[in-house]
Amino acid sequence: MRPFYTAPLSLKFAADESAGTFTGYASTFGGDPDHHGDVVLPGAFAQSLAKHASAGTRPALLWQHDQANPIGVWASLEEDSHGLVATGKLTMDVPQAKAAHALAKDGALALSIGYTVAPGGAELVNSARHLKQLHLVEVSLVGIAANPNARILNVKSAFDPVQPNPREFERSVRDALGLSAREAKRLMAGGWNALVRDEQADDSEELVAIATKLQRITASLRAR
Repeated sequence: MRPFYTAPLSLKFAADESAGTFTGYASTFGGDPDHHGDVVLPGAFAQSLAKHASAGTRPALLWQHDQANPIGVWASLEEDSHGLVATGKLTMDVPQAKAAHALAKDGALALSIGYTVAPGGAELVNSARHLKQLHLVEVSLVGIAANPNARILNVKSAFDPVQPNPREFERSVRDALGLSAREAKRLMAGGWNALVRDEQADDSEELVAIATKLQRITASLRAR
């Protein structure tokens, strides 16, 4: 079983009984090869996730790929156009899970998958291994990411309001502001500055209106 460290990662911690819940990308599709020389392709997890669902099983949530050190459970795992979206819940009565919670809040952790390659599920392309079909065994919280772009986008403490799911926010922003899919992803990846980086900086009424809409979208999603 080989680990694959991925980015970007976005965590959210909910209040009360949801404390310890987080969401992030366990793997991302395409792009440059990781430090292992691998590229995960869209659809790589589809069959594995279907088999888990059929069998009533789920990949383990581990600390640093240690099978003897589970720290919670995965509530959901699903592919979107960007990668494998993972929502998990840390078991806060476990000391290591509590430590992972604190480290994640400080931006010290990323996500990494443990998997096996299905027969015929990999192809060598220009010295990079393209992974087309994987069996997902576990997803770990880790301290070192092989992908140089690995980073935490958003972390909230146990007592902060729940943050909107990144995919829901992206769709809401795209629809409300009339952005293209590319513009919406640019906003998600780099924030306001990334969205307007090619525009002349000003304080026009249009930019003020967009900023106001973004605030309303965020407030609406938090209230769900």
